[in-house]
Amino acid sequence: MFKKIISYLYPIPLHKTTSDISKSLEVTLVNGQVVLDSLNTNYSYGSLQRILRKGLLSIGFENIKPLNHTLVLGVAGGSVIKTLVDEIGYTGKITGIELDEKVIDLANEHFGLDKIKNLNIIHHEAFEFVLKTKLKYDLIIVDIFQDTAMPGFLFENFFQNRLTEILNVKGYILFNTMILKAHDNARNKAFLSFFDAEKYKVWTLPRVEEHNELIMIRKEK
Repeated sequence: MFKKIISYLYPIPLHKTTSDISKSLEVTLVNGQVVLDSLNTNYSYGSLQRILRKGLLSIGFENIKPLNHTLVLGVAGGSVIKTLVDEIGYTGKITGIELDEKVIDLANEHFGLDKIKNLNIIHHEAFEFVLKTKLKYDLIIVDIFQDTAMPGFLFENFFQNRLTEILNVKGYILFNTMILKAHDNARNKAFLSFFDAEKYKVWTLPRVEEHNELIMIRKEK
């Protein structure tokens, strides 16, 4: 309790490690909440949880709760999973894909993801998983960063097309992007132009927590 109170005055480091993929990883107690950060950005909880929660709210908690299967690409500490389970009351299956084994270990140890019964975390590269999976999903959450960088494959037409193939009709995609430079705006506009307006409803929430743009997609037919 004492540490929690002090954390409102200044951050309290709880665990620091490195990995080949994420480089620096730090678990910190901030304002009474445990968060996971990379060197330059928040990976889970804190601002990221607020960002993704706004995307889920935009889709509608009432629309998400009855869905059967959610795919989370980029688990990190699992803040969006906690929002799904604890706040929305989502009881459908959740499959989480995370490339960094160190991150999975931290998520289980400090955030208790291994105690969520309807969650299965798979250590895998997201592009390969999306390419190979034979299942279809009702909600796909894409939240993949390596520090502040976003892998280029996320914006390739092949990947976009594959996401839509594994998405059920009336299903949703929630894509968290970061806009730091002018060309990032052009990149997002090109991404949005991929989707046929007759088949998909697409909308955005720009400048969430200053640098993030959320893209939401609903597959209509």
